[in-house]
Amino acid sequence: MSETMKAMAVRKYGKQPVKMIDLPVPEPGPEEVLVRVKAASVNPVDFKTRDGDLKAVVKHKFPLVLGNDLAGVVEKVGKDVRNFKVGDKVYGRPGKNNMGTFAQYFAINQYDIALMPKNLDFVEAASIPLVGLTSYQAFHEIMHLKAGDKVLVEAGSGGIGTFAIQLGRVMGLHVATTVSEKGEALVRSLGADEIINYKQQNFWDVLSNYDGVFDTLGGKNLEKAFTILKPGGSIASLVGPPTMKFADTWHLNLAKRAGIWYLSRHVRKLAKAHHVYYEFFLMHPSDAQLRTITNLIEEGEIKPVIDKVYPFHDTQRALDYSEQGHAKGKIVIKVED
Repeated sequence: MSETMKAMAVRKYGKQPVKMIDLPVPEPGPEEVLVRVKAASVNPVDFKTRDGDLKAVVKHKFPLVLGNDLAGVVEKVGKDVRNFKVGDKVYGRPGKNNMGTFAQYFAINQYDIALMPKNLDFVEAASIPLVGLTSYQAFHEIMHLKAGDKVLVEAGSGGIGTFAIQLGRVMGLHVATTVSEKGEALVRSLGADEIINYKQQNFWDVLSNYDGVFDTLGGKNLEKAFTILKPGGSIASLVGPPTMKFADTWHLNLAKRAGIWYLSRHVRKLAKAHHVYYEFFLMHPSDAQLRTITNLIEEGEIKPVIDKVYPFHDTQRALDYSEQGHAKGKIVIKVED
């Protein structure tokens, strides 16, 4: 193994292109495995991190290597690793202080990964961890949905949406989603029960008495989401204002908690007025949940949906395409053949 590796990084916060740089190959800690990265997917959190949108929550060192999930082969294991061995094919999403999967090698905690689904290749597997865990936690940990419940998944043809619709179908939910005309056939094939062309209709004029909303858009869409919920319903948001529960979970200091209290005042008022629950969240790694997702994939219940695959040297093009917001499914970077 070479002592150095290639990685895609930025030198400071702001809208700037990622550059390929040389870095030392990381040495895995006692509970970590070193993964030779075969593929990594692009997620909105990548360019949000690059722009500094999350620096109040997570502090990063520069140069900052982007990337938040991966698929690859275990190259080396720490002395306390019992779950994996050299040569295992794995996939996963690292913890909040350990991003950087746009690299040839990555050291990751053994509890943040699982064995890859046997019926997927590396590109397909890399498309799953972040969107899979995010959707699973939104449905199970935030909204506590059960068979027969009705949920709106915003932007159904995107990376999150294409997974969440399938998960909802597996759970026995009634799933409504918003898409453009170009995405209708895709979301119908994934199991969406009600499809709303957002260019022709507003979901708040069509839907009512829903149990949950998976908010990936924020803004007016988030405000209107409160109006379609039944009393006791819930909203799991990836983009809305954070809440005091979020501040508690991330152990934020008093000044940041005060800022969150101020920023969340409008959604707290809406939630109280409509007698519903609202929570902003960032997903957390979970090997147990990844194994559940693996089983669903191996059973054919959920399949990856991939829009485009870019070679490693074209990582910037992949980020640019993601920022446009028009992808139908996931965008994946092929780090190594």
